[in-house]
Amino acid sequence: QVQLVESGGGLVQAGGSLRLSCAASGGTFTNAARGWFRQTPGKEREFVAAIDWNGDNSAYSDSVKGRFIISRDNAKNTVYLQMNSLKPEDTAVYTCATRILNIIATRRQSYNYWGQGTQVTVSS
Repeated sequence: QVQLVESGGGLVQAGGSLRLSCAASGGTFTNAARGWFRQTPGKEREFVAAIDWNGDNSAYSDSVKGRFIISRDNAKNTVYLQMNSLKPEDTAVYTCATRILNIIATRRQSYNYWGQGTQVTVSS
């Protein structure tokens, strides 16, 4: 089983930055694409960003493009989400997920394993 653990969430004022981490635990590395999603209570979980295992391809939602950067360090089996110029509407639980295939995807149904999520709260 693949286990993913997110970290780096917290409370930040608008305009600030946070870096989220998504580490694979249990000594498992699938060499597959990973993505970040976010969800606010009462709303559907939405795609944020994705990256393939080698970092050659990435994708972002329009709402975060130009502000967020996804990257990965395969030696640490960790994917990062650098979040800059944060806005109150970015407030959500951010969850990391991995596919079995090394092809980036934007649909949550395309992902096989999910972490527990980390809370990001942006105040105005």
